[in-house]
Amino acid sequence: MAAIKYSLDEFISEMESLLRDLPTQEQIFDKGSSLISRLVNNPDAIPAQFRVPTGKGPRANHGSYLLHQGDSGLQVTAVVWGPGDHASPHDHRTWGMIGVMDNALTETRFRRVDDRSKEGYAKLEKDRDAVVKPGEVTLLIPEVDEIHQMDNFTDRPTVEIHCYGHDLRGLDRVRYNLETGQVMPFVTQKYDNC
Repeated sequence: MAAIKYSLDEFISEMESLLRDLPTQEQIFDKGSSLISRLVNNPDAIPAQFRVPTGKGPRANHGSYLLHQGDSGLQVTAVVWGPGDHASPHDHRTWGMIGVMDNALTETRFRRVDDRSKEGYAKLEKDRDAVVKPGEVTLLIPEVDEIHQMDNFTDRPTVEIHCYGHDLRGLDRVRYNLETGQVMPFVTQKYDNC
């Protein structure tokens, strides 16, 4: 194992310190994105058992591991996308920063273009897509730029670190069906390690 230049504990400590000062979302993204970039550029900072798919259950090709849940709301997770793994368009309802640690992932962003008058329906329009590579960070801005789809089109697992402003467990979030426009509520129930 290589020497760790920036540890998970250091990242968590610096993020919690940042949040104690009650920063604006812009300040969180400005400082936090540089911190998460440092973390994902040090893959040995995350234990090996949190860098592989679970190998079991309905999404055996996927892994989602809780690394930290703070009293401030700060949540840090490691997410592993196996080859061919996919997450349909969904929202987050909180600010977020996602950094790729290993391999690459295709992220497609959408914007909602309907007038929101029809309950259970949304019309999404593709905004952009990008192949996010190691060391790169993307931001999730609630109500502005937070709807995305994730795909691993490669032949090996992709490891990401997700950092959110609230515990996703219990947040009323939605998935979107691009073909029908149906909006499907969901709640993150648990993580693979807890």
